[in-house]
Amino acid sequence: MNAHNNYIAPAADSARRKIRIATTSLAGCFGCHTSLLDIDERILDLLEYVEFDRSPLTDIKSCNPCDIGIIEGGVCNAENVHVLREFRRSCTILVAIGACAISGGLPAQRNHFHLKECLDSVYVKGRAQNEQIPDDIELPLLLEQVHPIHEVVNVDYFIPGCPPYGNLIWSVLSQLVQGHTPITSPQVIRYD
Repeated sequence: MNAHNNYIAPAADSARRKIRIATTSLAGCFGCHTSLLDIDERILDLLEYVEFDRSPLTDIKSCNPCDIGIIEGGVCNAENVHVLREFRRSCTILVAIGACAISGGLPAQRNHFHLKECLDSVYVKGRAQNEQIPDDIELPLLLEQVHPIHEVVNVDYFIPGCPPYGNLIWSVLSQLVQGHTPITSPQVIRYD
């Protein structure tokens, strides 16, 4: 499917159930979800064939059984690990979207330092001047390193970019919804 097509070809069986999609953002900037909205009015075409489960678009907090799970962001804390594993168990296809999910992205810049050194720099020596690192049971336990999601669970497809172009997201999603293996071109990948 060409990245610039403006429709999803209807399924052979028009009475077919809708594809269930779940999305979440882990450690990242939320830019990939914003790029999902860059498919513009084609999102209405997509909604003819899909329904969203857990997603910032629905505010559902747990991932139910889904056909496609879309994850943006790296894995930086215990809550991220829990959410990611929940998505892998619940979703038939798991898609890593964006540089943070694929390589750790900007959040992984802290991997060059020990975690305690980073926290001391911010909370003890930095402008916050709290003189202590926050230690509240409500805060998720930070991992020593930020990981791309494929280091924690198996990933089926990758949508590269930072953030990916809306047309690339559209192309991959529409191919998956039609039951095809996504094919992308390096010309549609961007890193802003």
